[in-house]
Amino acid sequence: MGDMTTFNIDNGYFEGLVRGYRSGILKRNDYHNLVECETLDDLKLHLQGTDYGPLLANDPSPLIVQTIDERLKERLVHEFTHIRNQCLQPLAEFLDYMTYGYMIDNIILLITGTLRNRPIAELLPRCHPLGQFEELATISIAQSPAELFNAVMVDTPLAPFFSECVQDENDLDEMNIEILRNKLYKAYLEDFYKFCENLGGTTADVMCPILAFEADRRAITITINSFRTDLLKDDIENLYPTCGKLYPEGLKFLKNAEDREEVRRICERFGAYKELYNGVGDGPNDKTLEDKFFEEEVKLLALAFEQQYHFGVFYAFVKLKEQENRNIVWIAECIAQKNKNKIENYIPIFLEGDYPPLRNKTLLGSRHFCFKSAAVWMNFKSVFCKLISYQLLMVIK
Repeated sequence: MGDMTTFNIDNGYFEGLVRGYRSGILKRNDYHNLVECETLDDLKLHLQGTDYGPLLANDPSPLIVQTIDERLKERLVHEFTHIRNQCLQPLAEFLDYMTYGYMIDNIILLITGTLRNRPIAELLPRCHPLGQFEELATISIAQSPAELFNAVMVDTPLAPFFSECVQDENDLDEMNIEILRNKLYKAYLEDFYKFCENLGGTTADVMCPILAFEADRRAITITINSFRTDLLKDDIENLYPTCGKLYPEGLKFLKNAEDREEVRRICERFGAYKELYNGVGDGPNDKTLEDKFFEEEVKLLALAFEQQYHFGVFYAFVKLKEQENRNIVWIAECIAQKNKNKIENYIPIFLEGDYPPLRNKTLLGSRHFCFKSAAVWMNFKSVFCKLISYQLLMVIK
């Protein structure tokens, strides 16, 4: 991957580009304007004054929430694809790993639909665009679980993960779909974690804690969802990713938990999750555990921009934009339903001054000085080099 002296040779442009994208993330004032909207057309008008610009300009009134959601996804996919189509290894492989989670969700969606005798052509529009891949056209031909199994095992990037979780096509009829999803995610997260470890350097320092948090979130969620089911304790433990901070002692405690309160006590034993349950409850002003997970994730992702010369900024940007999209869709849903009681229950991003504080506020010394686009940076670099050359010529003369 290269260190700080060689990273920019292959990856500097793309890091500058994604930091430029990041500067367009909505700020506190933008959210204040959005929650004050009375109609979706008002929301559309306010979004035009942000980095989204004419995103919804071609969509006629009256707008629906589904249209807004689709356009937001299209915008994110366009930005991600622009980088993926131009970058070199190992960044290309890193970005591919980022898409595997969406592929898993898409494959599970197709399997579920096939088991329920729904045509795959009807399910394809519901697949997440970041989880699309070339071989999806082959899978769309499958008309039975057996055909789908063979297509997934041969024609998809998920084949290595899938082969670890399902040994026979008949398992697709017998295995609970959510168990299959969790096994795939376990294999995927552990493999992604090892890949980042092997990259080393700042990428490993940034990405490993983020993936460890995701692994622990899945372990806690699996435990809570397993209550009042027939799953055996050992079967539950086999679903836990082993790359998190709860591994191994915390996972042993979790598999034996009997209720949510016991899960809370287990989390409080570990410093990283000691305050996770603060503010969680069933009251009107309380937060859900899912909201707290999202908040903690946003904090971790924001920290990725505190350092340079690493791949973590690409992962952080995509996940932060996904959270921003969820925030906009939530606000749009509240407006569409004319129910603003909980319209401000979104997850804020970069709340403190809207962006992480600069460690060094001088222009060239700041590690976070970010131009609107990488093209501006290249122009600046060219002018700067010409200026230095001119000064050297004057000294020589």
